[in-house]
Amino acid sequence: MADLKISTRNSRFQLLEALTRNRNHRSREHRFVVQGVRPISQAIEHGWTILTVIHDAQRSLSPWAKDVVRQAPESIAMSPELLAELADKDEGATEVIAVVAMPEDDLSRIPVPDDFLGMVFDRPTQPGNIGAILRSMDALGGHGLIVSGHAADPYDPKSVRASTGSLFAMPAVRVASPGPVLDWVRAQRASGTPITIVATDEHGEVEVWEHDFTQPSLVLIGNETGGLARGWREAADVMVRVPMVGAASSLNASNAATLMLYEAARQRATAGGAVKRR
Repeated sequence: MADLKISTRNSRFQLLEALTRNRNHRSREHRFVVQGVRPISQAIEHGWTILTVIHDAQRSLSPWAKDVVRQAPESIAMSPELLAELADKDEGATEVIAVVAMPEDDLSRIPVPDDFLGMVFDRPTQPGNIGAILRSMDALGGHGLIVSGHAADPYDPKSVRASTGSLFAMPAVRVASPGPVLDWVRAQRASGTPITIVATDEHGEVEVWEHDFTQPSLVLIGNETGGLARGWREAADVMVRVPMVGAASSLNASNAATLMLYEAARQRATAGGAVKRR
């Protein structure tokens, strides 16, 4: 199939640009933009649907990029100036950009093995923090991230970039409120997986090192400025805290999440050998 060519800011370019800047447009179209060798490779490796590949009309493509273009049902040859604008990069060349189909927000996408380790990020404001947590979950044996409430978008380019491809290996599901998640937890418990809901808070009654993370766990991380919403606090089985010795009263949300995940991985490795891979 011949490339579609775009050399002006025509209607097609504007629709592509909207995918990078407008979450409502992404949600309506059920598609989002991915750039970078590792993220695009991870999307392909994990079976995500590549809809369109955009490449520099004036550049000779690498063997990797040619292979990506061949796999896509549609390819677009774009002028380098517009491609750089779409990639939002002032310096350096972007070889290809992929448009990828967005999965449904269905909690059934999250696997629940006996050693389940999931996480809820309540009302995040920074998409980069979502991507960073997905990266940590992927590295430390997590099984899925739930993004709750009026929140930043896991499919925002900043989140996709920060995840360095882990978005495609780690399910991320958006929910409007705690209700559906708590129903899901009750269903998992009824089917034999006793998930403990672990909230993180600077006033928690248990230090993080003292809590047993070897049991199936759903860890709650609060909004970057306001912490956890009341509904999540009331749903928690235990509230844990990270001891602080300096002037800071709390950690950055993604740092706190990584610490929780690492402690869970450490305890599980100590109790049963190596951290299990998915």
